[in-house]
Amino acid sequence: MTSDAPIMFANNPLDRAGHLRNDPDWQKEQRQSENSLFVPFWHLQPLALPPIAADEGPDIGWLPASAFGALMAQERPIIFLGLNKREKPLFAVDISDLADPENSGPFANMGKFEDLRALAARGDMSTGDLAIMAQAKAMLDWHLRHRYCAQCGEQTDLLEAGYKRQCKSCNTEHFPRTDPVVIMLTIDPEGDRCLVGRQPGWPANMYSALAGFVEPGETIEQAVAREMMEEAGIEVDDVHYVATQPWPFPASLMIGCIATARTTDITIDGQELEEAKWVLRSDIEKSLNGHGPIGVPPSMAIAHQLLVHYIQKM
Repeated sequence: MTSDAPIMFANNPLDRAGHLRNDPDWQKEQRQSENSLFVPFWHLQPLALPPIAADEGPDIGWLPASAFGALMAQERPIIFLGLNKREKPLFAVDISDLADPENSGPFANMGKFEDLRALAARGDMSTGDLAIMAQAKAMLDWHLRHRYCAQCGEQTDLLEAGYKRQCKSCNTEHFPRTDPVVIMLTIDPEGDRCLVGRQPGWPANMYSALAGFVEPGETIEQAVAREMMEEAGIEVDDVHYVATQPWPFPASLMIGCIATARTTDITIDGQELEEAKWVLRSDIEKSLNGHGPIGVPPSMAIAHQLLVHYIQKM
């Protein structure tokens, strides 16, 4: 699967311009410049502007610094995201301290602060904008969770345009983290079936690829093998990487893989999985087209793309 594959939140179009993060004078100048654009986030939800036409989707609420009024003078997380194709600096601004920004204050009646997952699921917003919002949400979420030092418990300061926090007391440096998660579609030795599972609470008849966090000291291949054995009792080998997906809920990287089963008898763990089963390739293809025997994840999920990869390229 190539880098321009239709994986939601991937293919961020920005130049992240990491060399500018350590230039405080440039950062200060750009935060005050009318050439820069800022998107407000309220409780990790970006501002979405109404569609210009009835047949179009919403736009991200990119605004000049002047639209924020006195808010820019207050201490709040402001994250430099990068430069767009027109070399405009883009920033994300946390305004979660406001009570009701949709109806009062500088953003009243501009649009709605919408859940990013819901925006992506609707499918009517630019994929590039959604990828940028994934970056912004993950970064702001990290800052909201790391106001205090894990070493000594004192407050930390935001530095390097939002890509570092440093403790005021012990000077410990903290950096944004991304948690690796393997998500794997296991194919039987003949290639005629793949293994899918479902978790309790999912919509009726919905099945997906299995997934789990990579543990310390593991390779991707070892994590795939361990998760398959723990969740479904299946031994696998021949693990192949397919593609990755940034998943900002809160900050994971989904590592999509295909594995080949060495055993086919299923024993579910009874904790993470409610059921697992082998499904014929032909039934997967029908299900992807909306008239098969199982429900499959939506196209925004990398699990969907793994199923497509199995049907089209294996």
